[in-house]
Amino acid sequence: MSAVPTWAQLVYLLCAVGFILALKGLSGPRTARTGNLVGAAAAVVAVVLPFTYLDLDHVPLIVGAIVVGSLVGALGARRVQMTQMPQMVALFNGVGGGAAALVALLELDELLHLSDAADVESFVLAATAFTVLVGSVSFAGSVITFAKLQELMTSRPVVFAGLPLVFGAAILASLALGVLTVTNATLGIGVGLAVLGLIVGVLLVLPVGGADVPIVISLLNAFTGLTVAAGGYVLSNVVLLVAGTLVGASGTFLTLLMARAMGRSVPNILFGALRGGSTLGAGEASDRPVRSAGPEDVAILLGYADRVIIVPGYGLAVAQAQHTLRELVEVLQARGTRVDYAIHPVAGRMPGHMNVLLAEAQVPYEQLVEMDDINGEFKHTDVVLVVGANDVVNPAARTTPSAPIYGMPILDVDQAQQVVFLKRSMRPGFAGIENELLFDPRTTLLFGDAKESLTKLLAAAKGL
Repeated sequence: MSAVPTWAQLVYLLCAVGFILALKGLSGPRTARTGNLVGAAAAVVAVVLPFTYLDLDHVPLIVGAIVVGSLVGALGARRVQMTQMPQMVALFNGVGGGAAALVALLELDELLHLSDAADVESFVLAATAFTVLVGSVSFAGSVITFAKLQELMTSRPVVFAGLPLVFGAAILASLALGVLTVTNATLGIGVGLAVLGLIVGVLLVLPVGGADVPIVISLLNAFTGLTVAAGGYVLSNVVLLVAGTLVGASGTFLTLLMARAMGRSVPNILFGALRGGSTLGAGEASDRPVRSAGPEDVAILLGYADRVIIVPGYGLAVAQAQHTLRELVEVLQARGTRVDYAIHPVAGRMPGHMNVLLAEAQVPYEQLVEMDDINGEFKHTDVVLVVGANDVVNPAARTTPSAPIYGMPILDVDQAQQVVFLKRSMRPGFAGIENELLFDPRTTLLFGDAKESLTKLLAAAKGL
C-alpha cells in the first residue's frame, strides 16, 4: 500500500476531529443540526481525499458506486417515515458492517498476493479476521432486525430445537477459522469465516422479540463501529480508526443504557427467549370490559384539569398525530392548564424517537421531561393522556415477576387521579401482555386512530 502523504494524514486527522465534534453536537437539541452537518462534511472530505494522492484503478467504477450509493441513501433518508426510522438505521448499519467485511476480504487477498502469509504481521491478520467475522455478523443480524421491524417476518422470537447447540457450534467454528486466518491464512478460509459470520448473525437475532429489537440494533451498530475501527488499522487509515472507535464506544454505551432502561441485562435480551424470558411480540386482544368514552367527554375531563401530563408512544408516530397533539396542548395551556410530555427512554422504537417526533411538530423542548424527572409529578396530576403507549406505563413491570417486562422502569401513570388511553384496539403492546391499568376504575379509553381521535378531541376542546 502506498504511503499516505503527511498533508493527507493531517486532513484525515481533521476529519476525525470533525467526527468527534459532530458526536458532541448531537448530544443536545440546539446543536444537533450543526453537529450533523459537521459530521457529514467530514465524511465527504474523507471519501474524496484518496482521489487526490492515490493512483487508483477503476476510477469510473468507484465514482459510479459512490454516485449510486449517495442517490439511494439520499432518497431513502428523505422518503422514510418517522415510524420507519429504526428500520433505516438497521439497514444502513448492516450495509456498513457488510462493506467492512468485504473490504477486509479484498485486503486479505491483496496481502496474500504481495507476500507469503508467514510474512504478514499476525496482528494485521487478526484484525482482518475480526473485521470479516464481526462485519458479517452485523450485516446478517441487521437484515433480520430490519425484517422484524418492517413486519416482513414475525416479531416474535424464532426458536427451534437445538438452536443453542447450532449457535454454539457456529461460534466455535468461527473462532477456529479466525485462528487459522492468523496462522495459515488463505482467501478460502476468509470466505468461510464470512459465511459463518452470516450464520451467527442470523442465529443471534432470531430469538429476539418485539420490544428488544431496538436494543439489538444498537448492539449491532457497536459491532459495525468496531469492524470499521479494525479495518482502519488494516488499511492504516486514521479516520476509519477514529470514526469506528467512536461508533463502537457510543453504540456500546447506548446498548447498556437501553438495557438498563428496560431493567434487563444484554444477555437476557439476546437469549431470554431460549428460556421464555424475552418479549414476545403482539398478543391477542382482550375481551374484558373497560370504561370508554367519546371525544366530548374526554375534552370535558381535560378542560377541568389543572395539571395534565402527556405520555406519547409508538402509536402516536404511526398515526402521525404529533401536530394535532401539539395543537391540543396549546388549547389547554391557553386556558391555564399546566402540560408536560413524559418521555420514557425507550418510548417508540429507539431512544430519542419521541423527542425527534415532537420536535418535528415544533413542541418546545422544555416541555419534554425525562422519566426520572417527571415520575414524582404523577401523584399530583389530574389527568394523564396516554397516546399510543402501553408497555412503558404497564404496572406489571413492578408487580408481576413472571411478566417479560418485569423490572423495567416505567412511567408511574397509575398514580395519577385520572388516566385516558388513546388506543386503536385492546391488543397488547410488544411485550404481548395485558396492561391492568386499562381496567382500573380511574382509566378511560378513547378508541380509534390516534390522529382521528385527537382531531375530534381538539375540536371538542375548542368548543368548550
